[in-house]
Amino acid sequence: MTEYERSRTMPAQPEHVFDQAAHVDQLDSWLPGDLHVRADDLPAVTVHEDRQNDDTRALFQARPEQLRLEWGTRDQGAYSGWLQVAGLDSGASEVTVHLSFFDDSHDPGHQAVQDALDSSLRRLEEQVRLRVDDAAG
Repeated sequence: MTEYERSRTMPAQPEHVFDQAAHVDQLDSWLPGDLHVRADDLPAVTVHEDRQNDDTRALFQARPEQLRLEWGTRDQGAYSGWLQVAGLDSGASEVTVHLSFFDDSHDPGHQAVQDALDSSLRRLEEQVRLRVDDAAG
């Protein structure tokens, strides 16, 4: 098993960050560009991975009371992950994403995963900023 984790501070209340991250129909706006999620009958989703041109049956669950998202494959234990939003005293939030690969064939490798996590967190922060700016303006 291989695990990866990255965190990023975002200048918004944790509820705003979680609300942006938890919308299944907007996951493509911040997930890695080669992953696309389609809601089936939640928590069931289908994840399309461009890299392997493959659809995978997965689960996606939002836990608003914990400001936490959890996901993973349904039929095989290939991977799972979670996103946790925590409030900071400054009014900002810290977002942590954790990935676990149980099947080495699904692990794209350390550098690729770290780059994807950094990019995803950066894109999520951009989406949060747009939402907060729109609400304020």
